[in-house]
Amino acid sequence: MKKVSVIRKEHFNAAHRLFNPEWTDEQNQEIFGKCNNPNYHGHNYDLHVKLSGEIDPKTGYVFDLKVLSDLIKAEILDLFDHKNLNLDVPQFKNLNPTAENIVVVIYDILRQKIDTKFDLKIKLFETERNYVEYPD
Repeated sequence: MKKVSVIRKEHFNAAHRLFNPEWTDEQNQEIFGKCNNPNYHGHNYDLHVKLSGEIDPKTGYVFDLKVLSDLIKAEILDLFDHKNLNLDVPQFKNLNPTAENIVVVIYDILRQKIDTKFDLKIKLFETERNYVEYPD
């Protein structure tokens, strides 16, 4: 049987501040620039969740996209949307909420909920021109 991929696109808005508490204010400013604003800044994130697997001969689906949509809403959007990632999301209490770290956190949350018979890949757009993928 051939593998097919299905992709669900979602969107969320969130604020964050990039900084390393072990560094001086000057070091944080030098490395993170505007993203180090002590009053935070926000992004309109686009999230693509890709599942790959064999087509179920009974349903014709790889994975029911309504089920995937509901899962993403419950596990990711409810946690991240309109939140301050540094203050409101427990996974970032001691983890700098860079796009790279956000995509890994999202993957880890969803991987626990999706059968391992499906390959999972997460693509997160922080801006129209900047995005990250995990796993690579």
